[in-house]
Amino acid sequence: MPDPYHGPLERIDDVCWRIPRTYRPEMRVDGLVFADDTLIEQIKQDQGLEQVANVATLPGIQKASLAMPDIHWGYGFCIGGVAATDPEQGGVISPGGVGYDINCGVRLLRSSILWDEARPLIRPLVDQLFRDIPTGVGQTGPYVFRKPQLAELMEQGAAFVVKQGLGTEDDLAHIEAGGCLAGADPDRVSDRAYVRGADQCGTLGSGNHFLEVQVVDRIEDPDVASAFGLAEGQLTVLIHSGSRGLGYQVCEDHLAAFKNAPKRYGFTLPDAQLACAPIRSPEGQAYLGAMRAAANFAFCNRQLLTHQARLVFERIFRKKWTDLGLTLVYDVAHNIAKFEDHAVDHGQIKQLCVHRKGATRAFPPGHPELPPAYRAIGQPVIIPGSMGTASWVLVGQPGSMERSFGTTCHGAGRVMSRTEAVRRASGRRIDKELDALGIIARARGFKGLAEEQPAAYKDVDQVVEVVHKAGISRKVARLRPIGVIKG
Repeated sequence: MPDPYHGPLERIDDVCWRIPRTYRPEMRVDGLVFADDTLIEQIKQDQGLEQVANVATLPGIQKASLAMPDIHWGYGFCIGGVAATDPEQGGVISPGGVGYDINCGVRLLRSSILWDEARPLIRPLVDQLFRDIPTGVGQTGPYVFRKPQLAELMEQGAAFVVKQGLGTEDDLAHIEAGGCLAGADPDRVSDRAYVRGADQCGTLGSGNHFLEVQVVDRIEDPDVASAFGLAEGQLTVLIHSGSRGLGYQVCEDHLAAFKNAPKRYGFTLPDAQLACAPIRSPEGQAYLGAMRAAANFAFCNRQLLTHQARLVFERIFRKKWTDLGLTLVYDVAHNIAKFEDHAVDHGQIKQLCVHRKGATRAFPPGHPELPPAYRAIGQPVIIPGSMGTASWVLVGQPGSMERSFGTTCHGAGRVMSRTEAVRRASGRRIDKELDALGIIARARGFKGLAEEQPAAYKDVDQVVEVVHKAGISRKVARLRPIGVIKG
């Protein structure tokens, strides 16, 4: 674990702090961190704040280098980091600002199933989900795509699998960007990445990825909850996964290509892990094409996981998934770089490249990129907690456009390294501890549950309260876990 942060922090308001650009001469903008008094003390314990300052040195960065309250130390950028760069001012794109798991994200399914009625079936449901949905390192799934098919999949996104009967048009209407980033270029994806991705679409993966059955236990905003199809006592399903080995390989390949780019383009960086290149350079364009292709793979992955989950629900509840109301609320990425219009320089609207690494888009009511069903309400924001605590549904607010490039947090955020979490779990049975809380947990082995134990994470209710108070997203509903499968 790196040393604690000892640099300057200036309070802006109850939930926002500034690292002034005067902290280091190479900083081009301030750093801004959303946190309350308790969280900021936790955040100071690693070098995540130093990484916020590092990101503030990137060419073309606009307004501020941002961090959400779930911030923790990451590769180059902190997890929870947000940065927008301007291509017109030599703005760069950085694979470290997207992360290795390109388009790691979450999707939430609602249902018409009530917890009180479903209670006797939950254990067999979770067991069947664990049997039928591939989880863990090296696990392959029932869907295998040859290279030409995989290229089509990466161009078309979730529509590719929906056209094969593995989803619906309604699903596509409730995915960020319709489940497809335009400009994907599968030719920029290496053969090694193709090999790794051939049999991994429709698999959950390992680490913090999961599929969780939940119950809505509290409604904070009845009108918005109703618009999202959420009500107290209802079962929901939350899926968290990304682009698997294919996305990891894309990141690895392009980090190598970016290694000497700063020297070629005449700028220096405080950390080699920030490797980047001008957006309009050949390296920048190649990475963008490959990143979008990997993002589209991830949208397909979550769609195939949804299809498999629906089949399990049909088997356990003996009804068609459509009769169970198992429909998509929303699917949103939290490791991505996208071009969006934002106000900078005294209100001037510019198209910027917004890096979100462990951060969630949170567009407000009226934003043109929202699906028609939510345009008057705002974007659903899905915030998973740990497997022993709650998750949250929020809604994007106008303050997100003013303060955070349309962004909010993406989860609780780690406070404990995976190594430390495993050490502290020695001699314990995390699955038994969760079972005592009424949560059925299934995983491939001890280590996965140990690494993701609830104590390894911040208090998600506290993290969500910060973004609620900051006016960047508003609380709608709280979801309590009742069963989870992990790699």
